[in-house]
Amino acid sequence: MSHDYNNLISVFNSTFLESYNTELILGGDEPIYLPADDEHRHHRIIFARGYFASGLHEIAHWCIAGPQRRLLEDYGYWYEPDGRTEAVQAEFEKVEIKPQAIEWILAASCGFAFSVSCDNLSGDCEPDRVGFTAKVRAQVFTYLNCGIPDRAKMLSDALREHYGIAPLTQACFPELVL
Repeated sequence: MSHDYNNLISVFNSTFLESYNTELILGGDEPIYLPADDEHRHHRIIFARGYFASGLHEIAHWCIAGPQRRLLEDYGYWYEPDGRTEAVQAEFEKVEIKPQAIEWILAASCGFAFSVSCDNLSGDCEPDRVGFTAKVRAQVFTYLNCGIPDRAKMLSDALREHYGIAPLTQACFPELVL
């Protein structure tokens, strides 16, 4: 199955451009969220380098952000770049569980392979990818059982329709084994 970022842009924008005044845009090296301003009438989710996975990840953050956060550049979230200590990496993973669970749901909604992002290639600790994946997977199951956040559900439905994917079940989210 082909996963062209143009399809992701098209499905996202047809779902949210009018209703949430938000558009998904291909960007350069670094992803960023920018709220509407005097020069741009739409809020912009800008994903990196045409990577489908980057688009899904940035959308997931948007799906989690509340109305006030969506008025702030990058939602006003804390971010510590690559090279984190073990303690800072633990905090990073804690705040990434929900967005990455949404990302996994969106990836499954279009038949795209998902892998957690520990995002600490030059840090002084080796992230526990299996443990982090288990936490993200548990959050996915919570969403499946208790309800996926509204915008994530809307996009999941639109992506599943576009890609011809059946309704999601727990079986769509396998356990990571190394």
